[in-house]
Amino acid sequence: MQNLNTLDVQGKRVLVRVDYNVPVKDGVVQDTTRVTASLPTIRALQAAGARNIVLMSHFGRPKNGPEEKYSLAPVAPVLQEALGQPVTFLPGLPDSDGTLEAVQALPEGAVALLENVRFSAGEEKNDAGLSGRFARLGDAFVLDAFGSAHRAHSSVSGVAAELPHAAGTLLQTEVDALSRLLENPERPYVVIIGGAKVSDKLKVIENLLPKVDRMLIGGGMAYTFIKAQGGKIGNSIHEDDQLGLAERLLTEYGDKLMLPTDVVAADRFAEDAQTQIVAADAIPDGWEGLDAGPETRRAYADALRGAKTVFWNGPLGVFEFAAFAGGTNAIAEAVANLEGAYTVIGGGDSVSAINQSGQGDRVSHISTGGGASLELLEGQKLPGVEAMR
Repeated sequence: MQNLNTLDVQGKRVLVRVDYNVPVKDGVVQDTTRVTASLPTIRALQAAGARNIVLMSHFGRPKNGPEEKYSLAPVAPVLQEALGQPVTFLPGLPDSDGTLEAVQALPEGAVALLENVRFSAGEEKNDAGLSGRFARLGDAFVLDAFGSAHRAHSSVSGVAAELPHAAGTLLQTEVDALSRLLENPERPYVVIIGGAKVSDKLKVIENLLPKVDRMLIGGGMAYTFIKAQGGKIGNSIHEDDQLGLAERLLTEYGDKLMLPTDVVAADRFAEDAQTQIVAADAIPDGWEGLDAGPETRRAYADALRGAKTVFWNGPLGVFEFAAFAGGTNAIAEAVANLEGAYTVIGGGDSVSAINQSGQGDRVSHISTGGGASLELLEGQKLPGVEAMR
């Protein structure tokens, strides 16, 4: 990819696509991670002599034009505090003539944040006319929104066709980090895949299984595999339409796949449910598995010991409930304790899990990408990444 070192920004206005799709409650940003993640690119552009930096992002899923609850206005003061300088918020439609005039009037050195790009008709359809109107706002374009890089949208790949462009620091870091999982990873290479559904992670599982030494399956998806083996799973979540696929994967890669041997079963889906430790393939009728059991936790920790490359996506249980967070926390600790290993955490729930466990600063890379991370690891080409080549 073309990076910031290849882009001449001296004295130029630079349009930067960031990912400020952050959680907001009652008009207050609840998690500033994505805002602070954009700072290295902003500061690099300032150091390279950019005249102005104009930031653009989506926020939420507005249906028909502007909606106050999806305004990026709450993000501006957060960015201003993090950056340590004034940030001008421009509340009009990002592609309007009024916004263009406001951008052109910015004093040298100013940083501006546009309103939600999804307020402009045609953004998610990659409308060429909209891409052209966005391009009027800058002399050069930088894509730093890895979390949106899998979208062929006007503000992601469309505007890149209109202006000199490069990947920002965050995008470059994400692509480099995840590519290491696909291209000659150091061995032993262990992947942990959790979450509720096999169907959600199917392409990642199929693309990574030939490359890994072990794959540890956890979370709700494990019960589809266990049922495919003839196990009794009680009321545990599973996908009957994926049983054939699970059987095929077990036949082809049974020597690599590890499944839970015991689980924490509950009599209902609630934090205060009655629980018991049972064999993963002998869950009583009326009970459901909500977490990995102690034997499974030890076995998975043993499987991780000595690994040199690790990727983890998805929790091993219903970690939102403290009573069923033990398996996920055990994996977080096991991954964090690895010495000399390259460890990557990807996906929203596993990122939350590693941070909740207090182990986030002990892994090599935490991906901000969610869907983009998974699509890259599925072997797909991401429109935003391809536009930066």
